Amino acid sequence: QVQLVESGGGSVQAGRSLRLSCSVSGYTYSTYCMAWFRQAPVKEREGVASIDSDGSTMYRDSVKGRFTISKDNAKNTLYLQMNSLKPEDTAMYYCAADRRSCTVVRVAAPGAQYEYDYWGQGTQVTVSS
Repeated sequence: QVQLVESGGGSVQAGRSLRLSCSVSGYTYSTYCMAWFRQAPVKEREGVASIDSDGSTMYRDSVKGRFTISKDNAKNTLYLQMNSLKPEDTAMYYCAADRRSCTVVRVAAPGAQYEYDYWGQGTQVTVSS
């Protein structure tokens, strides 16, 4: 059974950093497309970043240069390093996975959340001004 468990969320002031982690179990993690999504109150869930099995990454424009997605295959863990946080980054952050390549399930495309098969429960990030 596939399980994704996020951790590392919290409340920080604008300009500070947080690192989210997603512990993965139940499948051959290294061959999947792994991604981070977020959902703010009364907004649609949106893709933030993805990392493919070959290590190639994609980001939505609003986080480029501030967020970095990475993974440690030996630890079966996905990360999201978030720097220079802004109040508009406040959201519940979700780890997601799909068996297809990230070039198929493009994380920043409209409706991308409907393409990913596996989801964690989320971790809250709150950024105050």
